Amino acid sequence: MGHLKSVLLSVVALCVVGCGSKDETKPERRAKRGVSSSSSATQKALDPASVRKQALTYFSVSPAEATPKSYAMSEEKVALGRSLYFDPRLSKNHDVSCNTCHDLARYGVDGEPTSPGHKGQRGDRNSPTVYHAAFHLAQFWDGRAADVEAQAKGPVLNPIEMAMPSEEAVVATLASIPGYQEQFKKAFPESGITYDNMATAIGAFERRLVTPSPFDDFLGGNDAGIDESALRGLQIFIDTGCIQCHTGPALGGTMYQKLGAVKPYDTKDDGRFALTKNEADRQSFKVPTLRNVAKTGPWLHDGSIATLEKVVEIMAEHQTTKGTLSGSEKAAILAFLDSLTGELPAEYIKAPQLPESGPTTPKPDPA
Repeated sequence: MGHLKSVLLSVVALCVVGCGSKDETKPERRAKRGVSSSSSATQKALDPASVRKQALTYFSVSPAEATPKSYAMSEEKVALGRSLYFDPRLSKNHDVSCNTCHDLARYGVDGEPTSPGHKGQRGDRNSPTVYHAAFHLAQFWDGRAADVEAQAKGPVLNPIEMAMPSEEAVVATLASIPGYQEQFKKAFPESGITYDNMATAIGAFERRLVTPSPFDDFLGGNDAGIDESALRGLQIFIDTGCIQCHTGPALGGTMYQKLGAVKPYDTKDDGRFALTKNEADRQSFKVPTLRNVAKTGPWLHDGSIATLEKVVEIMAEHQTTKGTLSGSEKAAILAFLDSLTGELPAEYIKAPQLPESGPTTPKPDPA
């Protein structure tokens, strides 16, 4: 079966593992993960230029924006989307926002296996990071939303997540807030406040959620962008066949893959099959991004794996023909994955001052 769709290498969902630990997101931070930067004397030194040439056939430096095709980006849309992203008034009880489950200060996740929503209810899938998500072929683990704009519509009305009763209720809430009346008029002068425009604005904001990393520095031509451990891990990542699934600017998100493509994996989630009813899609999921993967645990579609090291072991065993990695190979891959941790755009993700509610704004509904 050759280089069979190889690595859901980090079927990831969300959150910043290590919240509160020392910040190591700057480009000068070099991943160490148990492999000496001097490498073993028995290992042949790698030529960074040669490895880069291989890598550029699969990956690319992250663009600053995932430009939409269906509308024109504008600063007014982005500013409105930022406010909406942080606003809990888009939920029935005024206590859950997009940022609640996709915390931008924690690499777009909440660190939970599954996220608590309306009245503490939890779904059965992990909340994936929103960073670099706009580069994916579709949204959600099963790909049921075409883009980030379509995705933004779902949680607001989902009874487990934000639980708003209808699109009309959302529009009425927004229309009751004077500040939003003004912002929507600036962002959408011809149509104003609509449910679609709400989702478009949130999507516009999310399309610039990118995190330049040491790996981008390396791909851009700096041989010292990543250290020798990460460089060796990148070579092993390529040679093992992980690039069969994890490609593109987000190192993932470009295809669907069966979890257990080489060796069956035990999961009760039928994945994309529940949506398509196509037997070939049973237990298939969208391949997640590996950007910031060291910060977005717990991992897999159900958030069931607590350490990235274990994810690497699972992926090697169940997604590649290699089966088992040596200790040094695993450590090197982890060093490479660390090099994908980027710098958070502190100013861009700063929580805005939300517009004040108007006298007719619906009150939280505890029901």
